[in-house]
Amino acid sequence: MTKTFFTSKEAARITGCTLRQLQYWREKEVIVPTVNATGTGRSIYYSRPELIKLTLMEYWLSLGLSFEMAQHLLQQLQDSEPEFAEPNNEKRMMLIWSGSEGILRLRDFDRETAIASLDRGQPIIPVWLDRIHQQLNQKLKS
Repeated sequence: MTKTFFTSKEAARITGCTLRQLQYWREKEVIVPTVNATGTGRSIYYSRPELIKLTLMEYWLSLGLSFEMAQHLLQQLQDSEPEFAEPNNEKRMMLIWSGSEGILRLRDFDRETAIASLDRGQPIIPVWLDRIHQQLNQKLKS
């Protein structure tokens, strides 16, 4: 199976990110794409797993999370689920409020825990990797 790569413009269109966001995230080394320094200029290409990471960052930022929190959550996801960006990953997770730490934590999705958290008035944010992969597949087909 050959790996498909996408230019910055294509990655922005597919994920809903702006070109400026992509540049900033490259500079901050949050999502580092493949850079081809040969030829007349610098060519930057994003792989499919990197599109998943971009989609997650954009999702979390669209919910109002800070850049630092989104970056932290992406790192937490990469550490706990190294294969999360692989196309067949169907894991469902959630961001849940950790009162003792005062931050959102990434956990495996558990319906009872989610409902108990909501009953306490604490936020739950779904991170359903299967749906994220499905949405990306649909965008890549169109």
